[in-house]
Amino acid sequence: MTVLLTNDDGFTAEGLQTLIRIFSPVHTVYVVAPDRNRSGVSHGFTMSKPLRIKKMGERMFQCSGLPADCTDVGTKKLTECTPDVVIAGINKGSNIGTDILYSGTAAAARQASLHGIPGIAVSLDSYDEKWQYEPLALFVRDNLDKLLQLCDRDIFVNINASDSTAYKGWKMTVPSVRRYQDSAELIHAPDGHLYSFFKGGKAQVPHTADTDYAAIREGYVSISRIFSQPCSAAGAFDIPADFFKMP
Repeated sequence: MTVLLTNDDGFTAEGLQTLIRIFSPVHTVYVVAPDRNRSGVSHGFTMSKPLRIKKMGERMFQCSGLPADCTDVGTKKLTECTPDVVIAGINKGSNIGTDILYSGTAAAARQASLHGIPGIAVSLDSYDEKWQYEPLALFVRDNLDKLLQLCDRDIFVNINASDSTAYKGWKMTVPSVRRYQDSAELIHAPDGHLYSFFKGGKAQVPHTADTDYAAIREGYVSISRIFSQPCSAAGAFDIPADFFKMP
């Protein structure tokens, strides 16, 4: 099987390098990954300047763009044939629930899905900072055929797990709702400019059954099917014709 690997943590990230090591002996692996950390860039796309591509080895490339760029140029130009799957990760940190909106990892898998290629996003959480990527990489490798059956042209698969050498099992889940307690700090610098610094806070997540958050907290591998296209059902409201004022 031809597999394109990418991520948002950058080419040298341990999670990506673990996937390369685990998948290369049994699949034809291509790698197109950002040349630096691109976490939290969501589905950003580079349109106003060219991407700088650097060959790092056989079928391995480093890209100056964003995760969605890596999927795009990787599937269209840098692989000899259309990949059977694009796998993004393994991300350092979970991408559950609302995180999916911000995640470059999820965006890389979503970009594949938008072009009719199965996309799988893989992320690892760690409560003790050991960051043991191999067990989750082995789970994805050993179940790749079955994971592909969950993908569709309008659906990519989002996988999350906690940092563990052994899991209780797996669960099909739905995305949780995360309430971020983030803030911003403004500083008047000596150079005369005003700067804003992002300050992350602890997210509040209800422990609701069947969610990705609950699954990984309980020691399971969470598998969610995520729509890659906007859902029109959210706009189906019955409102009166004079609801809005017209000029």
